[in-house]
Amino acid sequence: MKLLSGLAAAVMFAGAVLASVLGGLAPPAALAVSPSEVVVEDTAGALYRPQLDPALAGISFYVPTKVVVFTRAGQAGDNLNEAVLQFARANHPEWISADGQKWADGLFIFALDTTGRKVGTYFGEDRKVGPAQEKAIQDDTKDLFRTAQWTDGTIAGVKSAASRIGRPWYLSPAAFITEGAVGLVVLGGVGTWIGVRGWRRRKFAEALEAGDRSYSSVTLKLDETELNASTIPESSSYGGLVLERWHSFRAQHREATELRDQLTGLRPADRSTSKYVKEARRYEEIAETLDGLDDAIADTNSILTMDSRWRAAWRNQTAELTEQLDGIDGMLQAKHTAGSPETAEAVRAEATRARADLERLGAGLEDRSVTPEGALDGLKFARERIGEALDRHAEAVIRDHAKTDKERDLMRQKLDASRRTWRTTHRTQGSILDVAYPQLPVISIVSFSSGINSGYSAVDSARSSSTTGYGGSGGSFSGSGSSSGF
Repeated sequence: MKLLSGLAAAVMFAGAVLASVLGGLAPPAALAVSPSEVVVEDTAGALYRPQLDPALAGISFYVPTKVVVFTRAGQAGDNLNEAVLQFARANHPEWISADGQKWADGLFIFALDTTGRKVGTYFGEDRKVGPAQEKAIQDDTKDLFRTAQWTDGTIAGVKSAASRIGRPWYLSPAAFITEGAVGLVVLGGVGTWIGVRGWRRRKFAEALEAGDRSYSSVTLKLDETELNASTIPESSSYGGLVLERWHSFRAQHREATELRDQLTGLRPADRSTSKYVKEARRYEEIAETLDGLDDAIADTNSILTMDSRWRAAWRNQTAELTEQLDGIDGMLQAKHTAGSPETAEAVRAEATRARADLERLGAGLEDRSVTPEGALDGLKFARERIGEALDRHAEAVIRDHAKTDKERDLMRQKLDASRRTWRTTHRTQGSILDVAYPQLPVISIVSFSSGINSGYSAVDSARSSSTTGYGGSGGSFSGSGSSSGF
């Protein structure tokens, strides 16, 4: 109650100061208006229109503004400014002024290159903002875009632009600071405080919901998991390693139960604190890890004892690697991940060998010419060989693009980050090898490609943090706008 009364007093005081400052200073703010028109050209196929369309229609601008959203799937080295202009000239000449030199009046273009990892903002001359404001709009999207939340990031970008385009001078932060409007500072602090707490509540709810899904699955199968664990041969090297994790399973489940009881009993105010957001994420991580572990225990038991479901268990354990092998040719044909001919051929050779090994191991289990231990060893060796080949290939790609040690380190960091993200999002996969050997190399063509592309983008962004030109094909075009990498 003291916090709320203090907050109310602060707001009332700030309002009084603000009113006194603005009393005779300026006319009232213009009424908020919806976009005069919204055009979406999602050539990358990245946006979820049922979410995007109503969100854009509901955004308020200070002045009537035509909003264009353009996406593409280009390359990290592409000039997004040039690509947007080329698309406009070929498909939407109405986006360009009559003299062909500027963007049309009343226009705002939000551009996204999902694979080139760039975001751009472009403005008609009567809607343009300053370079710092352009950067702020682009920066407001980047955390979302870095995690491939294309629709949410686009909405955030348009909202950010709407808060800046055509903003009356007397509503700009500089105007209030110039006039010594202490009340605005207080209100800004209050608004930020409320916004942060709202964001934390959402993150808390998301983590709790994800944790509950896994926790429910684990709890429902608890007796079955215990039975499976009781029949895993301890003499098996894989059985022994998986059982080591099982011995802590009950304790982790109790910890998850206690955390869940604590989190579900929290007051709404507590759910918006950083402490309990961290606890909710810890609950999510424990529950998802257990969800993967109980599947691994079930498959370990089935394969090592060759029970009635061993074939399904073997398919479970080989499906992920098989899927990744199928994506290798496409990855090697892509511009940024092609690498050197030598390392590319080595990756192809290991992929061919791995496919043959998986087929041989499955057939060997079928006719009992291969032991369960031998089959899992073969699967482990295949992953190790593919991982080593991909590591050598990644170094070839990095050497080809990076010019300095700093750039090479930056690209390696982006690749490592992509692999860590993949591990985090695959806690529930139930891999015996990942449980038994957590440090086995990640075999994910998606994370490999994403990491390399992210590295390209980071290096290119570092070389030129913001691009304003329209490239060789732009000619004398000088429309307002810029792009930057994420």
